[in-house]
Amino acid sequence: MISRAFVVLGLLAALAGCEVVPVGPTSPVVTATPSQTAVRSSARSFVQVVDTLEPVAERECRARTQNLNCDFNIVVDDRPGQPANAYQTLDSQGRPIIAFTLALIADARNADELAFVMGHEAAHHISGHIARQQQNAVAGAVIFAGLATLSGGDANTVRSAQELGAQVGARSYSKDFELEADALGTIITKKAGYNPLRGAEFFTRIPDPGDKFLGTHPPNASRIDTVRRTAAGL
Repeated sequence: MISRAFVVLGLLAALAGCEVVPVGPTSPVVTATPSQTAVRSSARSFVQVVDTLEPVAERECRARTQNLNCDFNIVVDDRPGQPANAYQTLDSQGRPIIAFTLALIADARNADELAFVMGHEAAHHISGHIARQQQNAVAGAVIFAGLATLSGGDANTVRSAQELGAQVGARSYSKDFELEADALGTIITKKAGYNPLRGAEFFTRIPDPGDKFLGTHPPNASRIDTVRRTAAGL
């Protein structure tokens, strides 16, 4: 394994050249280069959160699932120009990957925010959201293609309906998936010794998606409420 010291050094180098753009519906597009002190603090905080939360997430994964790969690989997406973001995916062997962009690491105000985001992404894997989303996409594609066929559509029409159905199917429960991940992420964050309520404060700084039809994310207020209710029961 690569030494954590090398990870910190790599993050220091990458974050030093990272420009953070404030995000918000009325925020001016102003870039600012982080100070060396802030860069060093962000890098060390991220590595410390990984060291602390990863084993907790893996234990929670093993306790809640069967025959699921719980060996998380937490990585940094250092591609230039990536916005503040984190995401969960799988490698070719089915190993779960949690990726943080440099902008998100630099933008996090404290370790609790990093821990909550990490717990949230781990929760997506534990809850099987990728597989469930794929199933919904397939179901949507089949239904829409069938309707187009029954309506007498030609091959192009059926293909377009199939693509649209897959998109609609994939999004049909995405808001529920996000709230599920917020709830389980709250549990993981708390068990790792971090404050999920403080961690979820980043919802107050990002644009609110509202309650758009077929939107991919629920309103920020709903997410904060989910965290509060889950934390109150712990």
